[in-house]
Amino acid sequence: MIERYTRPEMGAIWSDENKFRIWLEIELLAVEAHVKLGVVPASDYEELRAKAGFSVERIAEIEQQTKHDVIAFLTCVAEKVGSPASRWLHLGMTSSDVLDTCLAVQLKQAGELLLGDLEQLRTALAAKALAHRSTICVGRTHGIHAEPMVFGLKFLLYHQECQRNIERMQRAIETIAVGKLSGAIGTFEHLDPRVEEYVCARLGLRPDPITTQIIQRDRHAEFLTTLAIIASSLEKIALEVRHLQRTEVREAEEHFSRGQKGSSAMPHKRNPIVSERICGLARLLRSNAMAALENNALWHERDISHSSVERVICPDSTIALDYMLALTTELVETLVVYPERMLETIERSHGVIYSQAVLLELVRRGLTREDAYAIVQSAAMRSWESGIHLRQTIGEDPRIRQYLQPEELDAIFRGEHSLVNIPYLYKRCGFE
Repeated sequence: MIERYTRPEMGAIWSDENKFRIWLEIELLAVEAHVKLGVVPASDYEELRAKAGFSVERIAEIEQQTKHDVIAFLTCVAEKVGSPASRWLHLGMTSSDVLDTCLAVQLKQAGELLLGDLEQLRTALAAKALAHRSTICVGRTHGIHAEPMVFGLKFLLYHQECQRNIERMQRAIETIAVGKLSGAIGTFEHLDPRVEEYVCARLGLRPDPITTQIIQRDRHAEFLTTLAIIASSLEKIALEVRHLQRTEVREAEEHFSRGQKGSSAMPHKRNPIVSERICGLARLLRSNAMAALENNALWHERDISHSSVERVICPDSTIALDYMLALTTELVETLVVYPERMLETIERSHGVIYSQAVLLELVRRGLTREDAYAIVQSAAMRSWESGIHLRQTIGEDPRIRQYLQPEELDAIFRGEHSLVNIPYLYKRCGFE
């Protein structure tokens, strides 16, 4: 299913073709910098630019013998270029100069695609928040009816979180977009620092101020944990849809397309399969973020224990999140909402959702909070247990009749006060 929904651009970022193309560009830009420094003859560079290329199949063939991917790549390119120009490739560099700088380019490319995905989700959430700014529903705490609200507030909340995720993603891209061409242990022993500056600038990166043989993995951990945070936000949306789609609730549900089947056994089933898929994949991204954190502590100036992990978690997490964002945007856009069912749900609470309004009015009339709480709680418990509306059980209590007239109680239970500041919330979140 991932192939169906994943945008081709994201998959292409992690292809061998794209990776080796970036490797080649790093190598050629380094030679170009050496030309400007007077180290490499311009004619050799021109020959390199004209002839340099690679074959993914040939690199794989060479690697079977060398057991080293960068050497296999360099050998393949040298075969196409020939001598003497190919001798300038990889001058003073180490494998991680190529590998880590390339990974930074790939993660930057992936991050920018994810930003576009997030912006599409933000638009969908804004539309849903506006469409349901007057759709009354019950708010819940601990899964229990609390007080009235509007359905659009759920999406306003998600919209604001999505905006924060956009900002997180921007910061993560800024953190990861650093390159490194400083040699075997990062000391520039065989490289002029100006080569690094030149190559990074041409690739849209910044030079990492200090490295060992590798760029430090706290940067990658920040990027992967950002993806996990974003995934957890998508899980939050999906989990709410799963709750709302339960048969006992059924205030909203996933779009069920023509010809879709919910169960091989039960023809009536309409299951929240998209939301469940999103929740499941969020677990994967959290696991990958944990692996990224484990990668930060390495032996001395570098070991290779992080490399095998990143070959899995970087493509998998970016591709999975791209998929999740596409699913979530479609889920929000096509969500089926049942406002009448929401009103029915409110009625099933027997008016207890106005208990705080009664409590506060009694306090204003002179009761202590403790006494008012005890009176209202006693009436509310009778309503829960008997199914009699709170307006009636409250009205039967002589202690309350001392402070509130029937018409005053009626006004409280009309609930007009409940939503008076909803427009303020929308305005504070940037919606007029």
